[in-house]
Amino acid sequence: MTSPTAPTSPTPAGRLAGRTALVTGSTSGIGAAIARGLAAEGATVAVSGRDAARGEAVVTGITADGGRAVFVPADLAGSHADLRTFAAAATTALGGRVDVLVNNAGIYPVTATADLPDADLDAMLAVNVRAPHVLVGALVPAMAERGTGAVVTIGSWMASVGSPFGAMYTATKAAAEQLTRAWAAEFGPRGVRVNTVSPGVTRTPGNEAAGDVLDAMTATTPAGVVVRPEDVAHGVLFLASDDAAMVHGITLYVDGGITATKLS
Repeated sequence: MTSPTAPTSPTPAGRLAGRTALVTGSTSGIGAAIARGLAAEGATVAVSGRDAARGEAVVTGITADGGRAVFVPADLAGSHADLRTFAAAATTALGGRVDVLVNNAGIYPVTATADLPDADLDAMLAVNVRAPHVLVGALVPAMAERGTGAVVTIGSWMASVGSPFGAMYTATKAAAEQLTRAWAAEFGPRGVRVNTVSPGVTRTPGNEAAGDVLDAMTATTPAGVVVRPEDVAHGVLFLASDDAAMVHGITLYVDGGITATKLS
C-alpha cells in the first residue's frame, strides 16, 4: 500500500484547527458528511474506503471548499496486518499523527437470523467490531502518550431496541457502545476522550430506494423526519472538539427521538 502525502494548503481556522482526523468509510453517506464537517472546522482529514474514485471526489470537494484532505485506501475486512498497515499509512498521510479517529465504516446486511449468509456474518464482525478494535489499538496509544485525542465510533439506534430482524448487525452496534465505555475508562485518564454517536433512521445513497419506508418509520418521531448525514456529522464534530472536554464514554443519540419516545 502506498502512502499518500498530505496537502500543503493553509489550515483553515475552526474548532479543530491544526488537528488531524481519520474517518473510516468516508467515501459517501454519513462518513463523507463527517469528513466534510471536520475539515470545515479546520482538521486535516484522511478520507478512507475501498473506492478510490469516490474517495478522491470527497477530497476534491473538501479542498474546493478551502479544507485539507487526503485519500487513504482501506479494506477493513482485511487481515489484522492489513488494518495496522492502513493505520500506519493514514498516520503518515496526516503528517505523522492522528488526533481524531472516527470509526464510521460499517456493513449492515439485515435479515432473519437463519437467512444470514456465513460470509456476511464474518464480514460484519470484521468491519463493525474487529476493525475499530485493531485501529484503536494501533492509533490511540500515541494519542495517550501526547495526552490528548478523541475517538468517536458510529453506533445505531437499533442497538438499544429488540428487533425481529438484523440480530447480528444490532449486536455489533451494541458491541461498539460497550467498547466505547471500556475505552473511555482505559484511555480517558491519559487524555483521550472516547464516545459513540448513534444515528437514527438516516437517508443515505445506500438506502434512497427505500425512501417511503424511511419516511414512514420517522413520521411518528418527535422530529418527524429522517435524519440527514449532516445531522450525524454535527454530533461527531461536537464530541471531537474541545466543546466536549468533559464528555467521556457516552452514546449520543442523533435519532430524532426514535429511541427515547413513543408517540403512537
